[in-house]
Parts: sequence; structure tokens; C-alpha cells
Amino acid sequence: QVQLVESGGGLVQAGGSLRLSCAASGSIFSTNAMGWYRQAPGKQRELVAHITGGGSINYADSVKGRFTISRDNAKNTVYLQMNSLKPEDTAVYYCNAKVRPVGPINLMDYWGKGTLVTVSS
Repeated sequence: QVQLVESGGGLVQAGGSLRLSCAASGSIFSTNAMGWYRQAPGKQRELVAHITGGGSINYADSVKGRFTISRDNAKNTVYLQMNSLKPEDTAVYYCNAKVRPVGPINLMDYWGKGTLVTVSS
């Protein structure tokens, strides 16, 4: 069983910062690509940032220069440092990971339950 657990969401004023963490746990052989997505009320879920197992990174245009994604492979954890937050960043942020479970199964997509980020004006 593999789980992704997000943490670090909360309420912050515009211009402030938050750091989100997502730890993959369970019977994991390796964790490959990981990413952060977000979904605001009435909007589709969108990619925020993505990092491959080799360290290649891409960001949504809306967060470039403000957010930084990183990972700790030893801990199967991905982080999202969010600076200069804006009210439009308010959303539920979801962690996604491509994980190789222990056993014969190849890569599988896993999703966390989400953590709410609210940015007040």
C-alpha cells in the first residue's frame, strides 16, 4: 500500500509564504516523477509544478518566479516553496507521484487527498 500525505497548507496573507510537503510512504521500491496540482472552486485541476526523477522541472506560467519545487529522494518527499502568494493562488493543492511499488507492478500514479491553501487579500 502506497500513500501520499500532504502537509503545510493553511491561511496566509497576500505576499506571504508557505511550504508544502508531500511524503510518499508504504511499500515503495522507488518514487519517480512528482508534482503539485491545484484546484480552485469552479475551476479545473491544473499543474503547478512537476519534477522528474532526474531533476527536470517545469512550472505553470502563473507561478514561475514565485514557487520552487524540490525533492528529497531519500525521503520520497517533494516540496513546494510558495513565495509572494496571491489571492488567486487559493486552492486545494494535490500531490501526485509516479511510484514503483514493491512487487511486480510497474509505475503507478498516486494522489494525495489535498491540502487547502488560502491567501487573503
